[in-house]
Amino acid sequence: MLVGAPSRSEARDVANEHLDELARLTDTAGGEVVGSLVQRLDSPHPRYYLGEGKARSLGELVAEREANLVIFDEELSPAQGKNLEELIKVRVMDRSELILDIFATRAQSSEARMQVELAQLEYLLPRLRRMWNHLSRIRGGIGLRGPGETQLETDRRLIGTRIGDLRRKLRDVAKARAVQRKSRAGLFRVALVGYTNAGKSSLLRALSGADLFVEDRLFATLDSATRNVDLEGGYEALVTDTVGFIRKLPHHLVASFRSTLEEAGEADVLLHVIDASHPDWEEQRQVVLEVLEDLALDDREKILVFNKTDRISEVERESLQRRIRALETTPAVFVSAHQADSLEALKETLRARIRNRLASVTVRIPYADGEAIAAVYREGEVVHRVDEAMDVRLTARLPRGVVGRLASRAGIEIEEVA
Repeated sequence: MLVGAPSRSEARDVANEHLDELARLTDTAGGEVVGSLVQRLDSPHPRYYLGEGKARSLGELVAEREANLVIFDEELSPAQGKNLEELIKVRVMDRSELILDIFATRAQSSEARMQVELAQLEYLLPRLRRMWNHLSRIRGGIGLRGPGETQLETDRRLIGTRIGDLRRKLRDVAKARAVQRKSRAGLFRVALVGYTNAGKSSLLRALSGADLFVEDRLFATLDSATRNVDLEGGYEALVTDTVGFIRKLPHHLVASFRSTLEEAGEADVLLHVIDASHPDWEEQRQVVLEVLEDLALDDREKILVFNKTDRISEVERESLQRRIRALETTPAVFVSAHQADSLEALKETLRARIRNRLASVTVRIPYADGEAIAAVYREGEVVHRVDEAMDVRLTARLPRGVVGRLASRAGIEIEEVA
């Protein structure tokens, strides 16, 4: 049974969309929705979140539909959850707990599992009194004489110890990631960010040709994946898929996945993937921007990528393009991960970003230094070549780091091209 309790100021269609999304989350978690109940509130009731009369009606509806779980779209306090369970006699969870449950089933890598476990434990800690029943004191006996302690206190201490252990392990993972990122220095890095189910994994699969898991469900993939993408014309980029965002994303989860999302912080450009076919794409875009702000990534260079354009008509697409170009200063491209020819505009946009980061130089290299000549061709774009008696003169666009390395080699002359 789904329960929505939006404020009276929230538009009715927005409130309905939020409940529809909760139904999709429930489906992703493996649940079957048998009904829903909505009450618009000026402010949450301190005891039941809903008004007391509505809470009793919820209990009757749960019994009538034979539901065994109630899911609230809003976050409940531990006391509200406990009071509701005592009133309606079935398990009650909120949106945050549902999302954590989905993450627990979807996490594949050891890092993702640790991140989810940390978020779950931090969510669980203040709710132990409701979620555990064994609160009786330990009986005295040999080895157990003394004041004893409640099982609740034992559980709290064990959870606190486990949280500390997980945080230490995740810090070690973050250090390992930092080493990996250093090894990629000089490569153009791109991070895909966006609302869940916007098609980020499909887009990375289409760009790289890699066999990535894709499913039309919320949070189909949690583990970040990095793939080398050939942008053609001698350009390439490392593209990383990150975990999708969602409205009311539990803050414990954002904190736990911070090390994974640091990949976005190290990227040269963020591709903000938006589902062009979704009626509420503007709200979804705003949610992503707010999460990026929480992660201190709102100042990163971004490109809007409107995906799934194959699901809208040509008239809708042209209207959307005109609207974005009139209102947005952020560059935007329109693609479909299922139409390979539509990806060329995105590749060209990324090639342009790479060119902007290159220095235009003329490099004179002795023929004997074949390693330096190969480096120019491998890491840059050669525009012109002149072969002379003792050396070769190359006019090329090169990353600043490569220019610095070449300048330190004996016999090489470098001149900036205006």
